[in-house]
Amino acid sequence: MAEANTKSWQFNRQINVSVLIQLVLLASLILGSWVNLQRQLDLLQRDVSMLLQCQKNVEQKLESLWSKSISYEFRLRTIEKQISKSDIAD
Repeated sequence: MAEANTKSWQFNRQINVSVLIQLVLLASLILGSWVNLQRQLDLLQRDVSMLLQCQKNVEQKLESLWSKSISYEFRLRTIEKQISKSDIAD
């Protein structure tokens, strides 16, 4: 009878160690996944920051082009008016 209890205790002990190992491995997988997710989020944040900076640069260039376009449009109108006045005067 005592021999049966000893085998049972060893069997339970092996199950407990096995479960403990599985839990440790599961925890390490969860921790590894969390670290990987944090790294991916950092990369995403860097990419979004770069995208926002590029968008600001493009916006500034567009504003510059828009102001030049307006300036050229006024110059063109002035030239057209001068040409039409000279055609009328001739």
